[in-house]
Amino acid sequence: MAPLPPGPTDCLVVVDVQNDFMPSGALAVPDGDAVVPVINRLMPHFPHLVLTQDWHPPGHLSFASSHPGRRPFETVGMPYGLQTLWPDHCLQGAGGAAFHPDLATNRAEMIVRKGYRPAIDSYSAFMENDRTTPTGLTGYLRERSFTRLFFAGLATDFCVRWSVEDARAAGFEAVLIEDACRAIDLDGSLAAAQAAMDRCGALRAVADAIGG
Repeated sequence: MAPLPPGPTDCLVVVDVQNDFMPSGALAVPDGDAVVPVINRLMPHFPHLVLTQDWHPPGHLSFASSHPGRRPFETVGMPYGLQTLWPDHCLQGAGGAAFHPDLATNRAEMIVRKGYRPAIDSYSAFMENDRTTPTGLTGYLRERSFTRLFFAGLATDFCVRWSVEDARAAGFEAVLIEDACRAIDLDGSLAAAQAAMDRCGALRAVADAIGG
């Protein structure tokens, strides 16, 4: 793969590298902690950095515990469509919602908190799962005149995928840094995510092609 050196209108978007998504967390992503050193090596190569943070109130309707008789990873209908139910995770202000302690966060120019509306889940960094409620990230990136976004973090097949697709829909170039991401992979969700990101015109890269 040809090198992809970041330029002044590029931004690294690091998705949900939080304690509850680590192997010992409430919603563990297999090998999730392996992304931290890769992302840290990438950060100095980028002039701009945005972080996202899952930030749920207690009793969020995406939690299986909010649906008596339901279990995590089952699917239910919500007013905005089908919703995967999750274990309680990333509760506002709790340790599980904090960024991984080794993640280098000091250079972040913006932190986008998502999923804080009690009745709507939010995978994407750009749009909540009702597909009409924006997070505000699109406007921020446009006002900063960014044109190309590189994505890393957790999980490839949910929050990263939806963020990549929404970035493309908003008119940004999008690059998935594959070895800086890890997936949950529920019933083939990783393969489906990869196909969806390819269809929307996102590029795939590895950290070595960028400098990390």
